[in-house]
Amino acid sequence: MVDEKLERSAPGGLSPSETASDPPDFDYPPYITLAHLFHAPKGWEIRNRTMGQFVLQYVVEGRADYPVGGRLYSTVKGDLLFHRPGEPHSILTLEGEPYVCLSFVFHFGKSEFPVHRLFGETHLLGNYAGTEIEKKLNRLVLLYRQPSLSSQLQAQGLLLEVLGETAAGLNRTRDGSAVEARTKAKLLLLQNHIREHYAENVQHSDLEHIAGLSRNYIIVQFKRQFGLTPMQYLTWVRIQKARELALQTNLSVSEIAGQVGYSDVHTFGRMFKKKTGTSLSQFCSSLVTYKV
Repeated sequence: MVDEKLERSAPGGLSPSETASDPPDFDYPPYITLAHLFHAPKGWEIRNRTMGQFVLQYVVEGRADYPVGGRLYSTVKGDLLFHRPGEPHSILTLEGEPYVCLSFVFHFGKSEFPVHRLFGETHLLGNYAGTEIEKKLNRLVLLYRQPSLSSQLQAQGLLLEVLGETAAGLNRTRDGSAVEARTKAKLLLLQNHIREHYAENVQHSDLEHIAGLSRNYIIVQFKRQFGLTPMQYLTWVRIQKARELALQTNLSVSEIAGQVGYSDVHTFGRMFKKKTGTSLSQFCSSLVTYKV
C-alpha cells in the first residue's frame, strides 16, 4: 500500500486544501450579461442612465454624443467607450446620422476588480476601426449567442483580451510622461482659449500659433484628451452658451446667434437642431411651457 503522506507530496498528488492560496493579483474573469449589435431607430436616445455593471460600447457605424462622467464624447466609427457601475451617462443620436453599436455589459461577481489599475478615470479607450480588437468584439457577440459552455468561455477570454490590450495601449500612451505633461498643458491652454473666445471666429491657425503644434497633432491629441476635436468642442461650447442665454435672458434667437459667434441666424439654427435634435425656438417654447 502506498504511503498516504508520500502520495500527497508527489507531483500532482496535493489536495485542493494543500495548494497555495490565491496570489495577491488574482482576479476573477468577467461574467458577460449582454453582448449584442444594436441599430438605433430614428430619434432614439438615452438620458442620464446608470448601470449596475461595467459597459463597453463600440461604434460600428455613424456617430453619437456620449456624455459620461461629466465629460462629453462625440463618438465616431471605431470609438470604444467604457464606463463603470453607477456612472450616469447618456447616448444622444444626431439628426440624419445613423448609429450602430456593439454593447457589452459585464461584471466580476462579488469580487472587487481593480479596474482603476487598467484604465484610471479614462472613458474613451481609443479608436479601433479595422483592427484586431474590432474583429474580437464582433466575434465576442457571435460566441455570446451560442449556448455551449465552450463558447461562453471563449467569449470571456476575448473580453479579457480586449480589456488587457486596450489597457496596454493606454499605458504605452502614458509612457512619455514628460512630453505628455507639456502637451496636456498646451491642450488646456487651447481649451481655455476656445471657452473664452467662443463668440469669435476661432480658426485652426489660431490654435497652431498659441500651442506651437501642427494642426493634425492638435486635432488628434485634443480629441484624446477631451473627447472632441477643437472645432467640435467650439460648437459644443456655443450650444451650451446659447442654452444659458435662452434660460437667463429675453434675447431673440437671432440675438443669441450673434452672441455665440454666428452672423447668420439660419446657419446657427441648422447647427443647433442638428446637434440637439430641436430648434432653439422650440427649446425656448418648452421653457415657457415649463414655467407656466
